[in-house]
Amino acid sequence: MQTLNPDQITTLVADIRRWGGELGFQQIGISGIDLRHAEAQLRTWLEQGFHGQMNYMDRHGKTRSQPDQLVPGTISVISARMDYLPEPQENAISLLDHADKAYISRYALGRDYHKLMRKRLASLAKKVADAIGPFGHRAFVDSAPVLEKPIAQNAGLGWIGKHTNLINSEAGSWFFLGELYTDLALPPDEVATSHCGSCRACIDVCPTQAIVAPYQLDARRCISYLTIELKDSIPMEFRKAIGNRIYGCDDCQLFCPWNKFAKPTAEGDFAPRHELDDTDLVSLFKWNEDEWKRRTEGSAIRRIGYHQWLRNLAVALGNAKKSQAVVDALEEKQHIDSELVREHVAWALDQHACACEESK
Repeated sequence: MQTLNPDQITTLVADIRRWGGELGFQQIGISGIDLRHAEAQLRTWLEQGFHGQMNYMDRHGKTRSQPDQLVPGTISVISARMDYLPEPQENAISLLDHADKAYISRYALGRDYHKLMRKRLASLAKKVADAIGPFGHRAFVDSAPVLEKPIAQNAGLGWIGKHTNLINSEAGSWFFLGELYTDLALPPDEVATSHCGSCRACIDVCPTQAIVAPYQLDARRCISYLTIELKDSIPMEFRKAIGNRIYGCDDCQLFCPWNKFAKPTAEGDFAPRHELDDTDLVSLFKWNEDEWKRRTEGSAIRRIGYHQWLRNLAVALGNAKKSQAVVDALEEKQHIDSELVREHVAWALDQHACACEESK
């Protein structure tokens, strides 16, 4: 463990912020490791069953809320913010519930952010080590039991909004978070305070009413959970509300007033790939598995697997405007070697058959 005098610490903190900016982070904050309040909130959330199939949220004991248990010797956490909005919000809003185009959460349009941010955090740690000598540290980017949002709030990067995402008063909420656990005794930044006030835009706009109360998200109702985390059939009660959202959901961010301050990122790796920001559902549904693997290489979308991708698309096609192309695409997958996909294809075809009956 390094022992630094006050002047050295002041210089180091200023350098860390400067190096962070040079590495492409939009903000660096520092916090201690006291997360008792967040730990109590997490326990209540788990007891209510709001985590659904995300059993990993209930593993690892208290290491999630006690950083020094996860990484012994941890005293301070350096939190980093990296903005990712790939295009103006208006472009995304115009795609919501589109008659024949797909909506993919904006964070997943480009390259997977995990490796990119972890590499940048490793570079930041190296700069610190070059300046003061070896020190204990470990980098995390949504890759371990870490309460990244409460940590970031304690580091002054923003407050946890009513939709449970972090909001920055100058940059909105379109950003990723990463952490560097360290054994350095660094002065913490001022904890961010909430500025949601009486606003309930995110609560009211949620297609599935997943925000069951301010600051309380029932993940089992959330479209991001339903299209990414849930591996089984999507419950019937949510299929129509999903609309054309085939991977994640951004509604609560798109209509948050604070995001009027968000700006598109200059990070090239977050730019949309394979025209996923403006592609029709039928074209995506026709990808075979090899094509899907090729076009999602290096993408966060890879985590759901090909059949879950088709499951999500089948639901979206069931909600799409009826056309012969839509019906033909669904019928082509009626006998695919996946019970999960077949079930959702059958549902989608039923939606269009019902539409025909109603029009008579």
